[in-house]
This record gives sequence, structure tokens and C-alpha cells, in this order.
Amino acid sequence: MSKNYSINMFKPGLKVIIFKEPCIIKSSFFVKPGKGQAFSRLKFKSLLSGKIVETTFKSTDRLEKAEIKDLKAIYLYNNHSFWYFMDNTNFNEIIVSKDLLKNTRFWLIPQCKCVLTIWKKEVISVSVDNFVNLTVIKTSPSIKKNSINNSIKLAILNTGISVKVPYFIKNNDLIKVDTRTSKYVSRIK
Repeated sequence: MSKNYSINMFKPGLKVIIFKEPCIIKSSFFVKPGKGQAFSRLKFKSLLSGKIVETTFKSTDRLEKAEIKDLKAIYLYNNHSFWYFMDNTNFNEIIVSKDLLKNTRFWLIPQCKCVLTIWKKEVISVSVDNFVNLTVIKTSPSIKKNSINNSIKLAILNTGISVKVPYFIKNNDLIKVDTRTSKYVSRIK
């Protein structure tokens, strides 16, 4: 397979090198005007910074294929500076810094499955499931007379993140949280 893609090969999900960094194409719109050269409008997301950018490519432009590898792994533990994962295929330990994880670290609980994205033999991102179940470790008690006016309150979860929850949630409740939006979904019984 070719190491370069022409504009007629651009499609959502394709991983390419744009501006010297790996990106994933979010959308591609091919335009062939009546006069002039055909072009393609791309919306892509940088796999390093997470920025979403739109740009136009001429019909003669080519994009280099990004040698990206997604590795299934299990999260093991952390020491507050580094997070440790185990490769599911060969059981090797993979170490990821806190800086790379950013807010993803709040969704990692021991033994959870995740996907490590690797580029040039370095982990560039960690993906978790869209929903996780976490335990409430601290929240203010519900006061019945305020339940009409204050239908939400803050709760601190076992991974250290704070999320808004309904007033009926108590300490030690298990709740489902959407990792994409950091929002409460439901209580797990």
C-alpha cells in the first residue's frame, strides 16, 4: 500500500501527517468546480494537541500516511507522576506521564480496559470507554427543603474528579459518568 494519499482517498477516520504531526480526518468534502482545479476541504483533529482545524487541499496535493498503532491495554496503577499500563498481547508494562494523560487520568480505575495510541514508538494518547462507573467519596448531604431549588450538587469521585450530581446521590453511591463530557449519567444500584 502507498505511503501517500491523494485527495480522492481522503475519508473520515483516515490517519495522516498534516503540518508534521499525526492527525485523524473528521470530515472530507470533495469539490470539482466547473472551472479550475478540483480541491478537497478537510476537517481534521491533531492527535497530539487535540485541536480541530479546517483546511483546503488541491487535487495535486498528497498527504503522508501516519504510522499510528492502537494498542489494547489494561490500566494497572499510578504513582501520581506516571501511570502504568499492561499491553494485552505481550504483557509488557507501558509507562505514561501525567502530562500526557491530562484529564483522562480521572477516568482510569485499576483493571479498566483502554487503548494506547502510539506514534514513533511513543504513546501520544490514551482512550477510555465513553462511560465509567465511579464511587462517590464526598458530597454534601441532601436537605429536603432545598431539593426544589438545588436539584444538583458537587460530588468528589474516587479518582479525584468533581462532577455535578442530583441531590439524592450520597457518599459511597456508585454512579455512571460520561467521560467525554464529565457529566453524571445515572446511579448504579
